[in-house]
Amino acid sequence: MIFKPAKKQFMFGELRGPEGAAFTILPVPYEKTVSYGKGTAKGPAAVIDASWQLELWDEETKAETCRRGIFTASPVNCALPEAKFFPSLEKTVEGLLSSAKSLPFFIGGEHSITQALLPPFIRRHKNLSILHFDAHADLRVAYHGSRHSHACAVYPASRTNRVVQVGIRSVGLDEKQYHNAGNVITHLMHENLDMAKLERDVLRELTDTVYLTIDADGFDPSVMPGTGTPQPGGFGWYEALKLFKAVCKKKKVVGVDLVEVAPVRGSNISELTAAKLVYRLMGYLS
Repeated sequence: MIFKPAKKQFMFGELRGPEGAAFTILPVPYEKTVSYGKGTAKGPAAVIDASWQLELWDEETKAETCRRGIFTASPVNCALPEAKFFPSLEKTVEGLLSSAKSLPFFIGGEHSITQALLPPFIRRHKNLSILHFDAHADLRVAYHGSRHSHACAVYPASRTNRVVQVGIRSVGLDEKQYHNAGNVITHLMHENLDMAKLERDVLRELTDTVYLTIDADGFDPSVMPGTGTPQPGGFGWYEALKLFKAVCKKKKVVGVDLVEVAPVRGSNISELTAAKLVYRLMGYLS
């Protein structure tokens, strides 16, 4: 499968194609089931625009990670109806994994896209576990009549694979039966404020191979205000980075998605923070 370059690359990315870059970014500006604030469809472009404001030299990793090659593909066509969009996105991800050796980063769009992102990774990696960073459990079977709702983002994968949830501050009555049950380990935020212990627990609970799905609302709204369904009391910037760094260094991370960034008019905080997070994660994974 041939992936065309986006008109604007992430971090002055080099147009060497996904087969020659260390990282590939696939924007997925899908927004169909948001239930409160809107704007996630604008998230990928805003994050990519913001990345041009970052310094090439990362002050923590002490490296110009972008020199390893970052290829940004053209955004996925999200105009298809729900029933066709998810199989199409899954096929696109399968094609990306088959044609490129680069580590994929997916920028959404609403969290529902994770349902289509995960299956190709699950098929390729035996005993894959998922680290789910979010304010919400996202374990509903269906929501507002849709099994592809953002509120159902990790439910399908949890039927077959280990899902470790962190940052959770909202669990619906119809999904509480699935949290801390079966393949799901849920760390409710208010019960896990000892970050050193949480890190040890998460590293123990994850398998050796990990997919990382990051919802912007896993952060406290003071860190990431631009998101559709914020909840008070989330992760601080350095708290989250410390956990992500430990996972990236001690596990084999095979894919990352960052979703639910919804730009706020008159503010660039969220998209800049998201762009810096993507670049920092690339540094951790180098």
